[in-house]
Amino acid sequence: MNPLETDIGVWLTIFCAALVTYSLRISGLLLAGQLPKTGRFKRFMDALPGTILLSLIIPAAIAEGVVGWVATLATAVCSLKTGNVFLSMLVGIVIVATGRWLGV
Repeated sequence: MNPLETDIGVWLTIFCAALVTYSLRISGLLLAGQLPKTGRFKRFMDALPGTILLSLIIPAAIAEGVVGWVATLATAVCSLKTGNVFLSMLVGIVIVATGRWLGV
């Protein structure tokens, strides 16, 4: 396979991935008005951001060990008490960085 064929394959893959991605985004915008605004579907859609957030946080906390769980708990408590997202993230980062620095 010569380099030109490889480049065409790479560009074709990138183009197809972009086409699929933007098609999904546009279809979501176009279909949003057709979705139910009450009942089970609304409850599902209201819960979705929280479940996505948990799916990102829990594996990281597990991978970090005890320090990760302490940081997660402290971040949640700080967020609930202050309502300041930046401060909450800073608290979690400082706890994990300190744990790593101490070798915990």
